[in-house]
Amino acid sequence: MLIKTVNGKTPVIPQDCYVAENATIIGDVTFGDSCSVWFNAVIRGDVHFIKIGNKVNIQDGAVIHCTYLKHPTVIGNNVSIGHNAIVHGCTIKDNVLIGMGAIVMDNCVIESNSIIAAGAVVTQNTIVESGTIYAGVPAKKVKDIDRSDFAGEIERISNNYVMYSSWLKEE
Repeated sequence: MLIKTVNGKTPVIPQDCYVAENATIIGDVTFGDSCSVWFNAVIRGDVHFIKIGNKVNIQDGAVIHCTYLKHPTVIGNNVSIGHNAIVHGCTIKDNVLIGMGAIVMDNCVIESNSIIAAGAVVTQNTIVESGTIYAGVPAKKVKDIDRSDFAGEIERISNNYVMYSSWLKEE
């Protein structure tokens, strides 16, 4: 893994987090507890800060960045960021799934208990309302979701990634 200080800012990663050997984390990045950063993921807090909550999994190939002097990236608790997703200068609240290959652009807000579908492109300044699924290019609301069904699914994914990372920590 590459953990790098930039402009005097060093990533803060709790002991119970898992970071894959070829993940890159640089600059002003702060993690909560029980997070995992998977293979080839890049988290670049070089031009603004990135704050990541508890039980967040950043899957293989994902890129998290921010916007110079404008937009930090803030990620809540129990968030899954799918393989090869791009999250840039936005706010993602609690209990959110960002699908594989999705892109979330500057100044977006993804409200709690929502899903961004695989391959979706959430364009700049979009506010994704709580309890919805957004899909497409550009991403649009496709349906409301039942919070009781969804909450269990997001928690299951977050818990699974904590379990998966424990397998690799044991090796």
